[in-house]
Amino acid sequence: MRKNITTLLYSTLLCMLFAACGQNAAAPVYYQNPVVRAEAPDPSVIRAADGTFYLYATGGNYSIYKSDDMVNWEKVGEVFNEETYPKEIRNDRKATLWAPEIRFIKDKYVIFYTMWFGTEWLSAIGYAVADTPTGPFTDKGILIDSKPINVEQSIDQFYYEDGGKSYLFWGSFRNIYAVELDVTDNVDIAIKPETMIQIGGTAYEGSNIWKRGDYYYMFASIGNFAGGAKSTYRTVVARSKNVLGPYVDKKGVSMLDNGYELILDKDDKFTGPGHNAGIVEDDAGQTWMYYHAYQLSNLGLRRQSMLDKVLWDEEGWPYIESGTPSDSAVVPVVRK
Repeated sequence: MRKNITTLLYSTLLCMLFAACGQNAAAPVYYQNPVVRAEAPDPSVIRAADGTFYLYATGGNYSIYKSDDMVNWEKVGEVFNEETYPKEIRNDRKATLWAPEIRFIKDKYVIFYTMWFGTEWLSAIGYAVADTPTGPFTDKGILIDSKPINVEQSIDQFYYEDGGKSYLFWGSFRNIYAVELDVTDNVDIAIKPETMIQIGGTAYEGSNIWKRGDYYYMFASIGNFAGGAKSTYRTVVARSKNVLGPYVDKKGVSMLDNGYELILDKDDKFTGPGHNAGIVEDDAGQTWMYYHAYQLSNLGLRRQSMLDKVLWDEEGWPYIESGTPSDSAVVPVVRK
């Protein structure tokens, strides 16, 4: 009898333990793409000192979105207003602003912007600075100008620091270039023209760099970003052991010769996935990529901002699960 009671008590305790474990084991939480359900192309993302994420997107005065968890975003303002908007006039028009690039440099938030005046040889890249992620931003003027630097379609800039030096990468289907920058403590920035070097060929735009292990990875976009359901835009990558290249694909073909590895293409729900922001790490050290795409079920919102986890194979090459945008995925790890 005593043995039966002991067995019963032991079984009951085991059941209680398993039940408690089941209750404490949190089920995975999922997010759904797009994460910014608005027209928000060319996203650029930064994490502020307090842990908050900010996303900046092409459109009007540059929309600014805010998030505590990388997946739920609310619009909190715009980079420029009527008074602070870049004043440059070319081709009898003010600039259309494309492809914002946000960085934190010497205690300032710096937004690099593309100025488009309707023709490739009038395009330019400038920058503005602020003390907070939401501004106000003060325009500091042009950094790179297509005609003086002799690079047609000088747009789609990306700022990168390496080895105590600062660089700007840029270009759009007229080769990809890099140039070293001179950055003062007051965040007055100027290019060093003598350091300009070609990095990639004519296949790419929207380039950006991520360092992992011994390699620098250059992500870029190819194809036509426009066209909605017919968009041919997609995301590619190559890598190098030097920040200035040569960047090569798995077969050793250089980006100078338009070599690349395809990592993100369209599927039956999204088209035109590309122009990704620089890679963002979550608090578990996982790497994530923001980009834009057309949602076939909602083409009216045009290019919305998307999020996908970047995975790495045994040889150190990045890839996206299934090679296409996720409809739903497990949320990033963010600890506030």
